[in-house]
Parts: sequence; C-alpha cells; structure tokens
Amino acid sequence: MTGAVEVVAGVDIGGTTTQVVLCAADLRVVDRVAVPTPAAEGGGAMTDAALDAVRLLLGRTPARLLGVGVGAAGVVDARAGRILVASDSFRDWAGFPVTAAVQEGLGVPAYLDNDVNAFLRGEAVGGAAAGEPHVLGMTLGTGVGGALWLDGRLYDGPHGAAGEIGHVPGFGDLPCTCGGRGHLETLASGRAIAARYAERVAGSEVEGVDRAGPPERAEEAGRGQLPGRVRESGQGRGADRAVGLREAEAGGRAGEVRPALSARAVAELAARGDQDALAVFEAAGVAVARAVLVTAGLLDVTSCVVGGGVSRAWSLLEPPLLAALAAEPPVSGHPVRVRPALLGDDAVAIGAAARARAELGVGSRV
Repeated sequence: MTGAVEVVAGVDIGGTTTQVVLCAADLRVVDRVAVPTPAAEGGGAMTDAALDAVRLLLGRTPARLLGVGVGAAGVVDARAGRILVASDSFRDWAGFPVTAAVQEGLGVPAYLDNDVNAFLRGEAVGGAAAGEPHVLGMTLGTGVGGALWLDGRLYDGPHGAAGEIGHVPGFGDLPCTCGGRGHLETLASGRAIAARYAERVAGSEVEGVDRAGPPERAEEAGRGQLPGRVRESGQGRGADRAVGLREAEAGGRAGEVRPALSARAVAELAARGDQDALAVFEAAGVAVARAVLVTAGLLDVTSCVVGGGVSRAWSLLEPPLLAALAAEPPVSGHPVRVRPALLGDDAVAIGAAARARAELGVGSRV
C-alpha cells in the first residue's frame, strides 16, 4: 500500500463499549472509534464487533496494520491469549481464545492484556505516569482494579494478578462482590460509593433529580463530566437528595445495598455540599490512600495514577487522599505522587497498542 503509514491497533473490550484506536509508531492516535459491546451474545460476537471496528478504521485511513493489542476485563492468560475468568456480565467469555480469533480475522499478530494492565501501560508510555519507573495504577470504576509498573515495565506476576489492590483485605468488614470481605472495592468503587451513600441516608426524605444539565459545582467535582442537575427543594437533611433513593433494598449479595442513585449522582450531591455524600467520598479517598501506602511499603512505588469513572470526581477524592498520605507518610520517608489519569477513554486501547508495538519491535520497546 504505497504511502500508507504503519500502524498498530489497540482494542479495549469493556462491558458496554469497545474502544478501538489506530496508533502510529510513536503511539500517536491516528484514528479512533467506539462501538457497543455485544456482551450478552458471547465471545465470538464480542471479538467480531472489535474486528469490524478495526476494519472500519482501516477502511477510512491509508494505513498498513502491523499487529493488534487487546485489553479485556477479567483475569486473562496474557501468554496464551485467553480469558480465564470473567464476570457474569459477559456470556461465553471465560475460556475464549481472544488472540487466536483476532489473528485469524485480521491476519496479523495479536496480544492480550488485562484491561487494568493495559490502562497502566498506556498511562506509563504517554499519560500521567510517563517517565515514572515505579508506579501503582488503580482504576475506580464499577469495581476496583490495580496494576504495577516496576523498573520501567509492566509486572503482572506469575498468575497475572500482581497489583490487584482492589481485592486485598484490610479495609473494614463489608462484603465484596467477589465474595470476600473488607476489600478496597467495598469503599472506593462506583458501585460501593452509591451503596455506602444509600446506607447513610436510608429512611431520609429525598427529592428528585432533574436531568436537564449539570449544577455549577458539579463541574468542579467531575471536571464537567457528571451529568444531571440536582433540584433544590425543601429544607433540611433530605433537601438535595435524589428521587428513588429509598431504604436499603434487598438484592445482590447479603449485606449489600442496591442503591437507586449512581456514583455520579452522589458526586453531584457532594459538590452541592451534601454531608453524607461528602463523607462517602472522604472514606473512598482515605481508603485509596491506604492502598497506596500499603503498596509503597511493600514495593517502594514512587507514584500512583488513578483512573476509572470515579476518578472524574477528583476534586472530591484528592483532598482526603492527600491528607491521609500526609498524616502517615510511607516508611521510606519519601512521598508518593498521586495523579489522576490523563488519557481518558483511550488509556486501555493505547496501552494495548503499546503492548503490540513492543512485541513487534516497532519504536520504543515499552
């Protein structure tokens, strides 16, 4: 293909959306697209959707594809290119041979990573952790994921589970979605933030959410990414709370509250000064700080990058997080730098592309 730039593709297969990027040798994004993930239709349909997205980009970009990197949710065998364990949100995903399907569909080498590992790789090569040799990566989304970047390269451990700070005990005694108790995920995930808020205000009088637009202070809380405007109505404790938040509903795992509000809505309320919402985010920030301190004590990481949907409310998380780190600094005596992710929705896909680039020996081997 005369004049075509050589590219690697990065694919992020998420529970609802699949993000695909084409990257040049320097990991500059040449083109991108997002398509729905057909998670309920099985592994074959999910990879077919990703392959179609790659073909769409190649059809509108004069490029020669060298290889593909894939970041996928769940526990993966990166060496075999196969999903080992997946949540019940995905049908027929556990055991699926991802790289074999991609290689057969596109005729180029393919490589698989856990999505959080890919996220950290992306941030390490071109985001908030660029140039940092010892990094803890955390994603605060529906759940909490973790990954490690040590001595300038990803460390995934012998079983692919290194850095999974979200499911280490020692953060209280609440039941976790994984079946354990007292994990970071019970305090700092989006699902947990919503549940903890519901527990605090169960039985309180609540008001409705007007979805017409963001409140003024919610833009500060979520960098302009928190939708919805909370209506002011009435006086007292329940005046700014959203409709549908009722007493704790039974459902899910024992002891877990199924909230009607999302973490985004709780962030909106916190931005308006709701004390219960602020307390929930304070607890989340302190818990993240503790996870950083534990990791720094064990591995002497010097920085941490935090991504995922909850990190969009960085102005709510950062103050308690930094205060907790200042109150009990790492045993090394050197502070750990904590930053929000910079690559946004592209992080996993760019990290997956970086893995393919490194494996193929294109550009810098990171």
